[in-house]
Amino acid sequence: MIRGIRGAITVEENEANSIIEATEKLIKRMVNENEIKPDYIASVFISATNDLNASFPARALRNFSGWSFVPVTCMQEMAVPGSLEKCVRVMMHVETNKAQKDIKHVYLEGAKNLRPDLIDN
Repeated sequence: MIRGIRGAITVEENEANSIIEATEKLIKRMVNENEIKPDYIASVFISATNDLNASFPARALRNFSGWSFVPVTCMQEMAVPGSLEKCVRVMMHVETNKAQKDIKHVYLEGAKNLRPDLIDN
């Protein structure tokens, strides 16, 4: 079955390395928490708020072994007034036998405020 795994992280500054490092940190955590192998990833959608334009967050996937054939796309998050700034969001579609309630969505840094109901700690 294909399940969606959500994640988000805020980035300190609009600088290429900061965007890539934050995205890499988020994706590593999503993969580890949900025991995901690259061959079981159907696709990854990554969005960034319009104040993050120094790099494509998807470049972070190039740092992972075995991810060469994982389909990924970047897009701009909707610019809703008052929404969280400098935020990268990830939607990963994976093949898994886990029940929906057992999927661990990951929200880090300032993004923890987006879904406090899904934060374990």
